[in-house]
Amino acid sequence: MDFFRRLGSIRLSHPTLSGIWYAFLWMMIGALILSLLLQSGSLEEHNLTWPIYIVHAAALLFGGLTSGKRAGQKGWYQGALTGILYGLLVLCISFLALDNSPGLDDFTLLLPALLIGALGGMFGVNLHKKR
Repeated sequence: MDFFRRLGSIRLSHPTLSGIWYAFLWMMIGALILSLLLQSGSLEEHNLTWPIYIVHAAALLFGGLTSGKRAGQKGWYQGALTGILYGLLVLCISFLALDNSPGLDDFTLLLPALLIGALGGMFGVNLHKKR
């Protein structure tokens, strides 16, 4: 019975990978909420810029929080690493989906991603249980 319990529960032990996993999970939840707001008519497409930035910032904060909590030390480092990898993955996905070339202004969005992830990592270290 213990074998099936271990088989069913997947746990990412690396702090950065688990942070990216949770960041993408929160991004998907935020995208679902935004699409439901679009469908209901409460929000229009041309007003989506700031809500999208807020969803990504919340996803980065929760991803950094998770990576800092899993690391237990150097949370700012783990959170910043999670933030920069999350930002690079989102930029790669957006360039592949939209079929355009990256510009310098696109890469300036990596700095806020790094900072928000590092902030989440700093808070996450304080949530780590001391043994």
